[in-house]
Amino acid sequence: MPVVPIREIMDHAFSERYGIAAINVVDDLTLEAVLAAATELESPLIVQTSLKTVKAIGARPLYSMWRARADEVPVPVSLHLDHCPDREWITVCLRAGWNSVLFDGSALDVAENTRQTIEVVAEADGYGAQVEGEIESVVGVEDDVGSDEGGQVHPVEVSARFIEETQVYSFAPAIGTAHGLYKSAPELKPERVTDLVALHPIPMVLHGGTGLTAEQFADLISRGCAKVNISTALKIAFVDAHREYLDANPGKHDPPSLLSHVRAAVKKIAQHHIEMFGSAGRARALSGSTG
Repeated sequence: MPVVPIREIMDHAFSERYGIAAINVVDDLTLEAVLAAATELESPLIVQTSLKTVKAIGARPLYSMWRARADEVPVPVSLHLDHCPDREWITVCLRAGWNSVLFDGSALDVAENTRQTIEVVAEADGYGAQVEGEIESVVGVEDDVGSDEGGQVHPVEVSARFIEETQVYSFAPAIGTAHGLYKSAPELKPERVTDLVALHPIPMVLHGGTGLTAEQFADLISRGCAKVNISTALKIAFVDAHREYLDANPGKHDPPSLLSHVRAAVKKIAQHHIEMFGSAGRARALSGSTG
């Protein structure tokens, strides 16, 4: 069952209005930890890789690492390439075996973004992969992609036209969230999700989720955000766990114990979000429709 097309995970989540945690991993330890969290909670999971991580590890070694780990788990999982503005790397990852890609053309004007996204959708279709679309940049820089300046927010009708013309599988609307940690409470526009789903009932994607309240997550998921991205929370858990262990054990040189401590922290943060998004136990419902 393990590795499945991303639509086999997200279609059910969208229909039943629960969220799938889409967690950015940075290495083999974080990959294994989030898969272990999903396995224990019997939850489907989307594992994400940033372009920065793909470049650092290499597409083929990273994909081999993914398959070695994913083939051992009993829950449905998919691999997604997060924010990628580079068409060459989109192709590299699709050829390597990624199940889904986000072509981030938000820096382009809508017409050019639409033209290129149509091409990416056609390319991905040849690999049986899905495409996430985006026309508005999410505030904040994540793994060297993005900007701290807020981009233009287009009328819902413009986003709806983009969805219709490109035939993207899922879409990431601008709703007031931001990558990284919030400096102040975000002013969300959840009605944009509702309006887009009414026009085009496809899964919506929530970016910049780290720091939102459980109530905000639940509201956005109920409106159609079937995929909820988590990156900053994992990075904080990963780095802080290293610091905690080293501060508590000065002069100790025991990598296995250090890594065990870090793994536990990453697994815990993954479990927290899986439970909060309502996907725990949902793997059982998917077992009859996935291969």
